[in-house]
Parts: sequence; structure tokens; C-alpha cells
Amino acid sequence: MAAVAGAVLAYGTAVHVVQLVLGGDDPYPGLPGWLSGYFVSLTLLDPLAGVLLWLRRRSGVVLTVGVLVSDAAANAWADYALDPAAGVTVGRVGQAVVTVLALAAVAAAPLLWRAASPVGATLSRRRARR
Repeated sequence: MAAVAGAVLAYGTAVHVVQLVLGGDDPYPGLPGWLSGYFVSLTLLDPLAGVLLWLRRRSGVVLTVGVLVSDAAANAWADYALDPAAGVTVGRVGQAVVTVLALAAVAAAPLLWRAASPVGATLSRRRARR
């Protein structure tokens, strides 16, 4: 389960890095600065969440859910509130996919939470082994 979430986050990182590289000074033209800033921040938040999940940290579970849910909301704002196009667009299909992934992360969160270790418990187990 964590491996799938990690793969999703790695893909998200790649998408945002490509957008930054191809977009130059304005990777998200037409978007307000706060929204562009959020999408740029995902180049750091996606891999951070993935690494924390890989380390089996509960903070990784929280960050993963937060990133995917907020990414779905941000894409919804960009694709429905700001995009004047009518009907189905590539962006709206992408937003739907991110929304499904966010819902899957929310559904998987209890399982991921139980599989992860709180930092304090990990430290206590290490001390007990000494």
C-alpha cells in the first residue's frame, strides 16, 4: 500500500518538475501567484511525503493525504473556477484522476497509519534493545 502511494507521489514529483523545466519563468501561466506557488511547492512536498512513507512515519501518512487532497482541490479550482473552457478538457480529466487518488489515500490512511510507527515508539524500541 505504501509502495503504491510512494509511486503516485514520485509520479507527481516528476510531473511538477517537468512543468517547471518546460515552463521557465512562468510554469503555470494564467494562474494566480498563490496557486502557482502551491504547485511549485509540490516538487518538494511530494517527494518528502514519499520518503516519510518509505521510512514508515505517521507524518508521511498525514502529509500524503494532505498533499493529495489539497492537490485535488487546487486542480479543481484551476480547472473549473479559472478555466473558461466548456466540457471535458485534459486538465479536468487529470483533476478527476488526482481526486480518485486523494480518495484512495484517505481510504488507505488507517491501514498506512497502523503500519507506520510513531517516532517515540521507534525510539523506545531501539532503547529497549540495547
